[in-house]
Amino acid sequence: MAPWALLSPGVLVRTGHTVLTWGITLVLFLHDTELRQWEEQGELLLPLTFLLLVLGSLLLYFAVSLMDPGYVNVQPQPQEELKEEQTAMVPPAIPLRRCRYCLVLQPLRARHCRECRRCVRRYDHHCPWMENCVGERNHPLFVVYLALQLVVLLWGLYLAWSGLRFFQPWGLWLRSSGLLFATFLLLSFFSLVASLLLASHLYLVASNTTTWEFISSHRIAYLRQRPSNPFDRGLTRNLAHFFCGWPSGSWETLWAEEEEEGSSPAV
Repeated sequence: MAPWALLSPGVLVRTGHTVLTWGITLVLFLHDTELRQWEEQGELLLPLTFLLLVLGSLLLYFAVSLMDPGYVNVQPQPQEELKEEQTAMVPPAIPLRRCRYCLVLQPLRARHCRECRRCVRRYDHHCPWMENCVGERNHPLFVVYLALQLVVLLWGLYLAWSGLRFFQPWGLWLRSSGLLFATFLLLSFFSLVASLLLASHLYLVASNTTTWEFISSHRIAYLRQRPSNPFDRGLTRNLAHFFCGWPSGSWETLWAEEEEEGSSPAV
């Protein structure tokens, strides 16, 4: 590996996330928080549980940030090539698109990411905190990561608050609790961001849409021609498909079925 590869954005971001995670955890253990009190009293179950949750969130972070988000193959495998009968099911109003950057044939709901320089299936967004796209393959794991991270952040926020002592002279308080108070503010900010992200993604998952489609629906050909979301199968089926991959089927087929139902004359 070339030395300058260690200074790539992905390495720097993941290193920063790891250092920040363990640094905050260390601050919570070193100050007079409930974590330290439990440890001094020999009650190790809750401190170990907290450490396991922190480790689990970190492992999920690396899994989401390092895995393939669902890149469209530059050279599709024989089983992935569109057959004539499959192509015929796609409405002529939605022609098959070829990416102008990497020249691959884009399936429905795919988009080219300029940061990753690849087309991603069911593209949601490019996450700068992970230096990776969130797409068809890692989006479910991303939502699970957000939920676990929020649990860790809220617990850490409570622990930081438990160690703050405000009935002290200003100078003494600043020396003894200044770092812990800064950690509390940082955890408050991260908790707010994680809460908003988790709530927005759960809403999008429940309606079977993506961040990109939600923000740019007026610019997307297969959405601006429809008054409603053609991929919405109802809450239960949306959640089952997102987390379990059921019911299966291509988005082109689902779009065609919705188009036929919408265009069928009323009886």
